Amino acid sequence: MAQLLALHGPNLDLLGRREPEHYGRATLAAIDSLLAEEALRAGHRLMSFQSAAEHALIERIHVAASEGVAGIVFNPAGYTHTSVALRDALLAVAIPFVEVHLSNPQSREAFRRHSYFSDIAVGTVAGFGAESYRLGLLGLLSHLASAG
Repeated sequence: MAQLLALHGPNLDLLGRREPEHYGRATLAAIDSLLAEEALRAGHRLMSFQSAAEHALIERIHVAASEGVAGIVFNPAGYTHTSVALRDALLAVAIPFVEVHLSNPQSREAFRRHSYFSDIAVGTVAGFGAESYRLGLLGLLSHLASAG
């Protein structure tokens, strides 16, 4: 049984009511529940954490390493395009992660098209709404299984 982490960046606590045309109507609680059930079905335990504070996300990544977290499903949200510090934290702990996005950043404003995480992630899933998280988790589980 692996310990997994769903990590959510800023404004994702507003899911379900924030710009539903981009992010859908699913709430973060519903997404977390779906992920926990999917992980449990696969024989794993999933914890979730959301914060708008960059330092809190970094600290959670550091704690994940000491907890033996095997993999992270990470939606950096607005930090996708700005946070070298979060990138460095993920590189420092060397926990495999999948980057997920509800919307497709490539189809949106030009500033959203650069990610500080895609090149160090196991994979990226974007554009499928809440399903992006589930697909990201499945990809992470497949990666962990093949890595041994």
